[in-house]
Amino acid sequence: MVAAVVLAAGLARRMGRQKLLLPLRGKPVVRWSVEALIPHVDDVLVVTGHAAAEVQTALAGLAVRFVHNANPEWGQGSSIAVGVAALAPPTDAVLIALGDQPGLPADVVPALLHAFGGGGGAIVTPLYRGRQGTPVVFGAEVFPELRKLTGDAGARTVVRASPERVREVRFDVPMPDDIDTPEDYARLM
Repeated sequence: MVAAVVLAAGLARRMGRQKLLLPLRGKPVVRWSVEALIPHVDDVLVVTGHAAAEVQTALAGLAVRFVHNANPEWGQGSSIAVGVAALAPPTDAVLIALGDQPGLPADVVPALLHAFGGGGGAIVTPLYRGRQGTPVVFGAEVFPELRKLTGDAGARTVVRASPERVREVRFDVPMPDDIDTPEDYARLM
């Protein structure tokens, strides 16, 4: 079984308001991000924190589960740890994705999952014109490391810990934008 953990617990400090709920082409930003994953995985967990009820409302009607990060101020790593701890057995792999990345190209998730299924790495990352980005696939053998994460670096420390277990999938497109600032949002609009 392959699951996705969508990080939607952030405090949106740089935006100054809850970025996941901002409207984008008729839907909240977070809904675009989640809907892009649902067809490709068996289970979707959305990690909420700040504005949990509003994020749940924005995703009403979708086949997702919610898990709450009681301490989102501890950083993205804490949300990853909470999400991975809530995975249902027997989950073989988890795709860690951002809730504020609504423009993910349609071929990225299938290509990452295909590469993971083909073997050759416990971690599969996308390279967008040479820049490592998100989402990232982690095999079950990496889950114990993910459950220990804290801080704002997310899973970067896990990815960089043992380069020999990382498989990169190259995409000849720019890194998909995530929305952190009012300027980022204006660009997507």
